[in-house]
Amino acid sequence: MTQFRFEKLDVWHRAIDFADRIYAVTRSFPADERFGLTSQLRRAAVSISSNIAEGSSRHSDVDFARFLEIAYGSLMEVVSQLQIATRQQFVSEDVNRELNAEADRVARMLSGLRSSLLRPQNEGRPVQ
Repeated sequence: MTQFRFEKLDVWHRAIDFADRIYAVTRSFPADERFGLTSQLRRAAVSISSNIAEGSSRHSDVDFARFLEIAYGSLMEVVSQLQIATRQQFVSEDVNRELNAEADRVARMLSGLRSSLLRPQNEGRPVQ
């Protein structure tokens, strides 16, 4: 079976797991939040892995790094929205802490991959 470049990346797998967790947590949100915070959290969480995948298809490491920045931004959206969900008592403090710890791990992985792509020896090199 063919495996795409992004499917070989640990950070992509971690982002998929994170999105799964966000979907699970938001299932218990109030029905009137279905088109509000539930939708926002889910879309931002899905955007993380989607941008990793899309960026991996680019022809240069610089382009890929830009998509990793976008993925990082989506991750920060989730962190912010989780804070709101916690204040609204849709998410417990414990779950918020767990999700923030996982977000921190994903953030570090995204930053590490981005840094490795932008090292001088990689500048302008086509993505394989």
